[in-house]
This record gives sequence, C-alpha cells and structure tokens, in this order.
Amino acid sequence: MQRSAVSTQAVPIPAFRDVVQLLKPITWFPPMWAFMCGAVSSGASLDGRWLFVAAGILLAGPLVCGTSQAVNDWFDRHVDAINEPDRPIPSGRIAGRWGLYIALIGTAVSALVAGLLGPWVLAAGIVGLALAWAYSAPPFRFKTSGWVGPAVVGLTYEGLSWFTGASVMTGALPSTEILIVLVLYSVGAHGIMTLNDFKAVEGDRETGLKSLPVTLGVKNAARLACAVMAAAQVIVIALLWQWELTTSALIVLGLLIAQCAAMPRLLRDPAKYAPWYNAVGVLLYVLGMLAAALGLGGYI
Repeated sequence: MQRSAVSTQAVPIPAFRDVVQLLKPITWFPPMWAFMCGAVSSGASLDGRWLFVAAGILLAGPLVCGTSQAVNDWFDRHVDAINEPDRPIPSGRIAGRWGLYIALIGTAVSALVAGLLGPWVLAAGIVGLALAWAYSAPPFRFKTSGWVGPAVVGLTYEGLSWFTGASVMTGALPSTEILIVLVLYSVGAHGIMTLNDFKAVEGDRETGLKSLPVTLGVKNAARLACAVMAAAQVIVIALLWQWELTTSALIVLGLLIAQCAAMPRLLRDPAKYAPWYNAVGVLLYVLGMLAAALGLGGYI
C-alpha cells in the first residue's frame, strides 16, 4: 500500500499547457476546414443549426483530431525522443501513463459528442476514432506504411470531416456528388501527408517506419506527392464541369495552375522546400476544396 501511494505521487497530473501541446492545436485546422467545406457543400441553411455546427467544429478539431494526436504521441514516444525530444511525453512533462489516459478520455468524449449529432455523424466519428488508433497502435500501426498511413490520415482529416459537416447540416447521408468530391480530395491529401513525412526522415529510418521519403527517396516521394495532389484535382475539375458547376470548376482550375507553378521549386530541393510548399501549395489546395464546396452547395 505504501509503495502504491509513493508511485501515485511520483506521477503528477499534467499541466494544462502540456495537455494542449500534446493535442497539437496547429493540426486541428485541416479537419475543421474540411468540416466547413462539408457544411457549405450541403447547401443547407444555418438557421437553427448554429449549435450543431459549433459542436461539429469542436468534434472535428479539438476532439477527434486532438485525440488522434494524443494516440500518436503515446505510441510514437520513442520516435519523438529522436525527432522531437521536447514533446510533452518524451520530455517527461506528461509522465507515466497520462498520455494514454488522455487519449482514452478524448476517445470517449468524441464518441459521446458524435452520438449527440446524429447517427451518420456517430458512424463517421467511430470510423475516424478507430482509424486514429489503428494508425499509431499495434497490431495495425498503419503509419509504418508510406502508402497506407497517408491514405488513412487523408481520409480522416479531409473525407470524414467533410462528411461530418454535410451530415450535421442535413441530418442525412450526403449526396452522391458530395461523396465523390470528398473522396477525391481525400486521395489528393495523400500527397500532403507524404510531404509532411519529410521532416522526420532520420527518425523514421532509425525506427523502421517505411514512409515514402524513406522507401522511394526524397525526390521521388515529392514527385509522387505532387502527381497525386494534381490528379485528384483534375478529376474534380472535370466532374464539376460535367455537373455544369462552371464557375467552381474554373476557380479550382486556376488554383491548380498556381500549385503547378509552385511545384518546380519544391522538386528542386524537397527536403528544404517542403515546409514552404505546405504553406503555399497546400493553401491553394484547400482553397480549391472550398470553391468546389461552394459550387456543390449552389452558392457559385
């Protein structure tokens, strides 16, 4: 009994600022943006839905995405000790098993909020949470594959968040057109996730993570990332044009041309310019998502 008490006292409750850092607020923007695109693409009015929308944004960002970051940091604590030793868990600021407890609490709260927003949102939330755990945790640990890992992240960050936004607004399954577009943008996001892997090549090699920059080489991985992002948008443009959403198609086309103009600089030195392209090219990509959503929603 005495030994147990001493052990408990030795693992303090984490400070609020360290918990926030663990949940990585900077990563919440992509799913929150995709949620907004989903809400816009539904074409439904916000009248009487403000509380649902606010809860949906909370679900997509701080809850599901934040939980995924906690799960990832817990199961990646040995990798972070190499790549980012100042992170809350490897630095000891979140000690003991608190990283795991935070991930479990986030999972439960996320599922509860998703359930309150309707059956389709609950289904999307459960799938997203399951993928968040499978991405980082054994036995699946999808992140060890440079092909499967980015696909899982792209689907959860972009596709499921878009799906959630549309479902929150209508309380129903999104239309076929919305489902097709959100899947295409999820596929394109595979390239974005590959670019994010450039910052951890050294640690990935040492720990056996087979990211595409590790397995294909940095330059080949960058070429593939650009090709995937562009190809998905070309198909979106063609579909928008076929659906007679001409203005939306032209806007996405213009944004894609701007991305293509930025790609040569990235390809000259991917390791150096990946952060720059993530700020410039990815911004153009997500603006294209919004343009497509505005067209689907009948706003342009």
